[in-house]
Amino acid sequence: MTESMDDYLKELDASFRVINEGDLVDCSVVGIADTEVTVDLNYNCAGIITAAEMSDDPGFSVKQDVSIGDTFQAVVLRQDDGRGNLLLSKKRADKALAWERFAGYLADRTVLDMKIAESVKAGVVGYIDGSRIFVPASKLSLDFVENTEDWVGRTIRIRMITVDRDNARLVGSARDVLREEAEKEKARMVSNLQVGLITEGRVESLQSYGAFVSLGNGLDGLVHISRITGTRRLKHPKEMLAVGDTVKVKVVDIKDGKISLSIKDAEDQEAEAVTEETVELPESGALTTSLGSLLKGLKL
Repeated sequence: MTESMDDYLKELDASFRVINEGDLVDCSVVGIADTEVTVDLNYNCAGIITAAEMSDDPGFSVKQDVSIGDTFQAVVLRQDDGRGNLLLSKKRADKALAWERFAGYLADRTVLDMKIAESVKAGVVGYIDGSRIFVPASKLSLDFVENTEDWVGRTIRIRMITVDRDNARLVGSARDVLREEAEKEKARMVSNLQVGLITEGRVESLQSYGAFVSLGNGLDGLVHISRITGTRRLKHPKEMLAVGDTVKVKVVDIKDGKISLSIKDAEDQEAEAVTEETVELPESGALTTSLGSLLKGLKL
């Protein structure tokens, strides 16, 4: 294969390049062994990174987590590993770069995937880009988490909530991501809800001004005290309703994501819908004697 002028210039630059211990260098993976990774540095010798210097993650595996062509930055530990190669450390470069990177994640509200490595006191720990992230148990789910051991091995989506360089502390929250997603889904369902719809709901709570009714799928609405009944004026919803009651409600308004409901209007509309004309049938004897009159005027 004939070398191009660009190839020749790159080799020339590499021959004059000086790399010192402590330098941060760009790496491209060209070889993977059980205990080490070989990287190209665009230099006159290769770089070697041992498995221990790749990551602090206890679950890290060179064979499973590294691929040919992967690129990253590493710190030069020694100029000669005894075999003529530069000895490098990816995990030390990750730590050096982590604070700026995670500060960016925090500022941009970036959502990150994190596999939970272990359960610790009051929460769980995982690793992102080789950095240890703590997620408190209270920030794992929208619901209360009693046993964090059950979460080990799961991959969760988190957003950074604390990036404290002085105290070497990185804290994430899955709850914030889940809450935002739930709010978006609720907004979507509310937007699809139509004023005038009659449906069933469950009374969730009673307040002096009305009753909150769950419509299912995370949706709820308020039945104002004036819309509970049209038969009399209530002093408190508990005069007509109890928590847990199943009630028919009509959607009467949707504003700023809030749903207004009416039990009274639902009852009134259903009463109108089922109203039928009453037909009084004569006694059997009358039916016999009046058959002629019933057929009178009928053209055959």
